[in-house]
Amino acid sequence: MSTAGGATIPPEQLKSRYLGTGHADISKHDWITNQHRDTLASHVSHYDQLSYFAVAQNESIGRLRLQMLEKIHQPCGPPPPPRKDE
Repeated sequence: MSTAGGATIPPEQLKSRYLGTGHADISKHDWITNQHRDTLASHVSHYDQLSYFAVAQNESIGRLRLQMLEKIHQPCGPPPPPRKDE
């Protein structure tokens, strides 16, 4: 990724700027949760896409938006229990 002037942005700066880019120690559950939240937020914020999903699922746009907003809380279920490394 680069700036408007063409200079590249260091990966550390990108990771501090964007939460969903992760880091070396991120768990698989945290990474996939970030991906699902980004996707759901995009669906909710784009009205045309949301109306397409509403027609396909035979739901009202408001009800579908509410379902997606509720799913953003835990899109992949509760986190797995921590592993005990011995």
